[in-house]
Amino acid sequence: MKLSRIKLDKQNIFLLLLIVMVAAGKLIPFRSEYNQYFNLSAFIDWGIAAIFLLYGLKLNIKEIIKDISNWKLHLLVQAGTFIIFPLLVFLFYGFVKDTEFFVTWLSIFFLASLPSTVSSSVVMVSIAKGNVTSAIFNASISGIIGIVMTPLLMSFFVQPDQENINNAEIIQQLLLKVLLPIILGLILNPLLKNWVTKYAKIIAEFDKMIILLIVYESFSEAFSQNVFASVPPSVFLIIALSVVSLFFSVYGILKLISRKLHFKREDVIT
Repeated sequence: MKLSRIKLDKQNIFLLLLIVMVAAGKLIPFRSEYNQYFNLSAFIDWGIAAIFLLYGLKLNIKEIIKDISNWKLHLLVQAGTFIIFPLLVFLFYGFVKDTEFFVTWLSIFFLASLPSTVSSSVVMVSIAKGNVTSAIFNASISGIIGIVMTPLLMSFFVQPDQENINNAEIIQQLLLKVLLPIILGLILNPLLKNWVTKYAKIIAEFDKMIILLIVYESFSEAFSQNVFASVPPSVFLIIALSVVSLFFSVYGILKLISRKLHFKREDVIT
């Protein structure tokens, strides 16, 4: 009993550290002037590239080819991202239309219309022992589809500002931080695969560290710019409860569909 409790506690350490990073962003935020001593953003960017380089070193080309043909999983992931998430939020449109809560609803709808964040989603799947190959593929495809789908979904409710949408930069970041490191890792795979296997536990901790730093940097910036100060506590509570409810609703729907389609455990996690 004690051993299982200790094991469970270790699995939850990462979640606790995420909360610690949010608190650290409030109490000891990393300010832009600190970059002259240590450039946190650059370190995170290189860290993300390193994560995908290491994933490339672990991947097998035969498994990649096999995974690309897993169209049911890919279709479900993209449908969840760009159909189920926005649709669940849209169901409440009739209740908030022409009310003071419309802007709050619109912010949640915007969040539901966004593609997956490549680095965090892949690392989370890796931590949960899911299908990393499919996670990389779907997160990358999601970023590309999102260039079109997110503005399209938002255009039904607001006039899109094309001047603030830099599609070229999005694709460039996807190439430099994700695709090129993976390709380089695949090339070096025969030489360094044993090394990656040997230090797999250390590499897993490195993945988590980068995600924790991303959270810390994001909340540091938000608190430094007083982003939350402009949001009344009641509205913040509504948004928080809505986001949590939305997450678990989609989680339940996708899990049910995955089981109906008889997905393997790794694919269900993904």
